[in-house]
Amino acid sequence: MKLNEILGTEFPIIQGGMANIATGEFAAAVSNAGALGLIGAGGMNTQALREHIHKCKELTDKPFGVNIMLMNPAAAEMAQVVIEEGVKVVTTGAGVPGQFVPAWKEAGIKVFPVVPATTLVKRLEPLGVDGFIAEGTESGGHVGELTTMALVPQVCEVTDLPVIAAGGIASGKQLAAAFALGACGAQVGTCLLVSEECPIHDNYKQAVLKAKDSDTTVTGRSANAPVRILKNQMSREYLKLERAGADRMELEKLTLGGLRRAVFEGDTKTGSLMCGQVAGMLHQIRPLRTILEELMRDSRTILAETESKWR
Repeated sequence: MKLNEILGTEFPIIQGGMANIATGEFAAAVSNAGALGLIGAGGMNTQALREHIHKCKELTDKPFGVNIMLMNPAAAEMAQVVIEEGVKVVTTGAGVPGQFVPAWKEAGIKVFPVVPATTLVKRLEPLGVDGFIAEGTESGGHVGELTTMALVPQVCEVTDLPVIAAGGIASGKQLAAAFALGACGAQVGTCLLVSEECPIHDNYKQAVLKAKDSDTTVTGRSANAPVRILKNQMSREYLKLERAGADRMELEKLTLGGLRRAVFEGDTKTGSLMCGQVAGMLHQIRPLRTILEELMRDSRTILAETESKWR
């Protein structure tokens, strides 16, 4: 079953739940453009999440969801908010949502945890989740170690539930590859950063557009909190401190508020510009609808050409 059939969307695509970026307005714009928009609760408190859900409802009558970062101190309260507000889809990251799944399922919510490895799949499937977002290390933000190419088929091997591919998907070729690996759809984030509707500062957008294939790096591995960002002054200082053996508290001082500075102030030097490895493929700012239509059109073309080539 294709993801769009599961979610009731036009396209089998989910927008990544990018903290401080995935507002209610942006989620609504993505949903109106044909994919599933997500409100990213990672940078919010409980009241802010409720307000963004209300805003999203005002702006779209299409399906949308909420991404909850389980490391958020308010995660338990947010888990209740999505029930109270009638949210239909929840994705989770940075933790195990086991304690929340029964109540979500009782409320009729579809639950899709983000997983970086098969061990979490085996742990979560018995709880009654609806599928998994297998996110490779190519993605922006918090990452695991396995690549999308390696992770997705292995997740598909250990579960019969729907698998959504994420990480390194910004073209029709990559979306076609996700389907070939066994995914029923894809989650995308980096390619939407350069959409007209994305609310990040223009400096952030221009940094993504200027990036080459090797212009991202992963910080935080020593602190067991790996995050992929664009290389800049902050990342260089951070990696230098990591190599010198700095502790987690010292490292966190360097990144404190970094994502907000990048998103809202356009600080490309000391801000944290979360971005995936596909940044080097992005060359212009376009409407969301144009980006999504191109992904779908080109993926169908690639799949048809591949079938013809190997027939």
